Amino acid sequence: MKKALTIAGSDSGGGAGIQADLKTFQELEVFGMSAITAVTAQNTLGVQAVFPMTAEAVIKQIESIGEDIGTDALKTGMLFNAEIIKAVSEKIEYYNWKNVVVDPVMIAKGGASLLQIEAISALKQYLLPLSMVVTPNIPEAEVLTEMSIITDEDKWEAAKRLYNLGVKNVVIKGGHDEDQNESIDLLYDGNEFTTFTSTRVLTKNTHGTGCTFSAVVTAELAKGLSVFEAVSKAKNFIQAAIEDQLQIGQGHGPTNHWAYRKRNELKR
Repeated sequence: MKKALTIAGSDSGGGAGIQADLKTFQELEVFGMSAITAVTAQNTLGVQAVFPMTAEAVIKQIESIGEDIGTDALKTGMLFNAEIIKAVSEKIEYYNWKNVVVDPVMIAKGGASLLQIEAISALKQYLLPLSMVVTPNIPEAEVLTEMSIITDEDKWEAAKRLYNLGVKNVVIKGGHDEDQNESIDLLYDGNEFTTFTSTRVLTKNTHGTGCTFSAVVTAELAKGLSVFEAVSKAKNFIQAAIEDQLQIGQGHGPTNHWAYRKRNELKR
């Protein structure tokens, strides 16, 4: 049984964060575990409150996993502050965990900040050099690289800058592109660029897409797939999750975590 760990915040609305990650792990048949970094009160309309855990509380959760169960891959999501980022990084190094996927969660769909400004430098200094894959969307990549990303050339340059921070593989997601017809994700492994293209779905129901995407990559790495295979699977998984809408809530609704599995069952 392959195992995957998510170190992230809790979403009371169930569409993102720990909840989205564990749903995704279950759908992909890996055993999911969690270390909660913050509890949020949120729904499809936005984030009403954030209650961060202490760094000690996060460390204790990770130690409980590391000392007994272990993990084949892990992902980080909302880490909130520099102290938690540094503590998580130290534990990843201590347990020598290699399949590390970093989703640099900064801003919620409704606009609420989920990462303190001073934590960005800690993310770049301590966590990114330990990562196998980093999966920013365009606004997150702009913050991390301190540049505007508008053209394809900008994406390539941003990917190179992130790679130079010590990341082994960079995925810049195209959900925030202005192209109304396609969504193009870019993968850079230090040697070549690969693009993954899907038809853009014009919908407001995209809450948790970033969490889910990175969770798929994590689950597939845990199974032993290559980064290319894991990202390709994530692209197909999230496309199905967005297309087969659930229509939950009054705002930015969650995606459909079982859509990918249901589609495959119908093909059999």
